Amino acid sequence: MPEADVTYADVKFTTPRSRGNVAAEDSTYSEVKISNKQQPVYSNCSANIQQSGSSRRSKVTPERLVLLGLVVLLAAALIALGVTFVQTNQNLQTLKEEKETLKKNLSNIKPGSKSSTTACPTCPTCPAYPTCPACPPPPPTPAVKRETFLKCEAGWEKHGGNCYYFSTSKSSWINSRRSCVDLGSDLVKIDSREEQLFLEIRLRGLMMKDTDKFWIGLTDSVEEGKWFWVDGSPLDESLSFWSQKEPDDWKNENPAGEDCVRMGERGGSHDLTCWFDKACNVSHKSICEKPAAPGRRCV
Repeated sequence: MPEADVTYADVKFTTPRSRGNVAAEDSTYSEVKISNKQQPVYSNCSANIQQSGSSRRSKVTPERLVLLGLVVLLAAALIALGVTFVQTNQNLQTLKEEKETLKKNLSNIKPGSKSSTTACPTCPTCPAYPTCPACPPPPPTPAVKRETFLKCEAGWEKHGGNCYYFSTSKSSWINSRRSCVDLGSDLVKIDSREEQLFLEIRLRGLMMKDTDKFWIGLTDSVEEGKWFWVDGSPLDESLSFWSQKEPDDWKNENPAGEDCVRMGERGGSHDLTCWFDKACNVSHKSICEKPAAPGRRCV
């Protein structure tokens, strides 16, 4: 508001008197002038407010803003943690209540009680057995059927009820037999035409040349001309498979003659006849034989 002068004019006050008195002297106030050159109060207030606000704004620094943000985040985390804690307590309380309810239900179901009898499922499907006396026992589990079969060790070949080992190591007849005995077997004894067929065909693929033959468990070393198998049984002439003009007990190589038997024809033989007598000290391959071991398997 602009500066203004206030001027009071001359004021004269007349005091009335009573009629009997002389009029009193009048009092006159001289001119009064009040000059106010100061700015209005509200103008100063506005300036002070602007200075205060400017001062306050200058005190809000970036560090304080970051601190304020951290405080807000911490408060939010505490609130979230509190809410999670409350919910967890509620869930635990609910689980405890359910556990107590299950305990009560189980305690009420006892074998022989009416509640347990009525709670049993209808047959024939009674999964509650044996806790449910009203239900019959479940059918027995069928027994696993086991079938007996014969088996041979690794490196042995099974044929019929026997296992055969075709040794490629060459040695004399007696040493070949010892090797078979060490393996829990003996030199092969041929009991049938079918067994002779199996061995004759098998040796075709194992013989590298015509003289590459195999010892079998037949000898006449005890008495010339009387052939016996290694188990002591005599040779059945109806089941003999001598090659043509064999046995001949040829003594040109060994004066003791030929008292042991070898077998095999590289290209195959006529009517399975492939036995040859030979001096027992000659080195040949051999055939070991033993019964197949019984085994069991589930069916």
